[in-house]
Amino acid sequence: MEMQLPPHEGAELSVVDMHTGGEPLRIIISGYPEVKGDSVLSKRRYVRENLDHLRRVLMFEPRGHYNMYGALVVDSELPEADLGVLFMHNEGYSTMCGHAVIALGRFAVDYKLVKQPQSPETQVNIHCPCGLVKAFVEYSNGRTGAVRFHSVPAFAFATDVTVTVEGFGEVAVDISYGGAFYAFVDSQRFGLDVSKSRTRDLVDAATAVTKAVKSQVKLHHPVSDDLAFLYGTILTDGKDQYSPEPTANMCVFADAQVDRSPTGSGVTARVALQYHKGLIQLNQTRTFESGATGSQFTGKAVEETKCGDFKAVVVEVGGRAFYTGVSRFVQEADDMLTHGFLLK
Repeated sequence: MEMQLPPHEGAELSVVDMHTGGEPLRIIISGYPEVKGDSVLSKRRYVRENLDHLRRVLMFEPRGHYNMYGALVVDSELPEADLGVLFMHNEGYSTMCGHAVIALGRFAVDYKLVKQPQSPETQVNIHCPCGLVKAFVEYSNGRTGAVRFHSVPAFAFATDVTVTVEGFGEVAVDISYGGAFYAFVDSQRFGLDVSKSRTRDLVDAATAVTKAVKSQVKLHHPVSDDLAFLYGTILTDGKDQYSPEPTANMCVFADAQVDRSPTGSGVTARVALQYHKGLIQLNQTRTFESGATGSQFTGKAVEETKCGDFKAVVVEVGGRAFYTGVSRFVQEADDMLTHGFLLK
């Protein structure tokens, strides 16, 4: 039987689906109208204000699910960028996503967004809303492999900040930036284990922390106010001192969305935090493990730099992404659920 599109109204939405460490990435390759704006950040504002119905169509059920994650490839205003990208999830649009960068690195080479791939590695410059991120894609005999990327300047924003968390009282948190801001707390503070406790219990604790930090701590970023928001909370196993053994964490971001991977921007922020505390040195590679799936990324601080008045580091994060399929989605006018829904 030949595959063909069923009856539908409007444009089809074509996607390539991948995962990095178990965390999905739905790359949108066609079907969106023109995304207006003279910068990637302004394009992020434009889709949020004018095209958000398409995010819900592709991220929400029945085409997606509560924890779906997406990337829309757009033009960049930077001449050195190979592509620009907008990230999307169950709540809206993020400024950075490491697992997506790892997947997009492979995608950009395989789908010829980079004109002349080089062996053993091909550099792909990806313009994210937080800035230009350089990915390095293993390339040999026409095949792509593992990917590493160099982050935007990452820094510890504040350490040992006491917030009052509903149900848990006063909790000390660290806040760090890795393309997005995260709060960090040892899961043992809540009597939990990031690798063994029920996901629901971890989500409840992390969500309570996020709510507390958002209401009690004012964030700012030297580059843009668009970057000055708390993306989520990362619960850790508390093993922040450098060790050759893996350290585990779980990220709960957006609207209680659970990252299946070790979280690329979270690893970036955690390495910056460990470096700030003197717990890790330049070019010491750590292995970060997802408490959800056991998948692993590597991370290391490779260069000292500045971000405004903040002492910062460039962090290298490495991992693997894999293809899971391609899809062509359609809508029918009389489908009352065509615009998507979520079950919480």
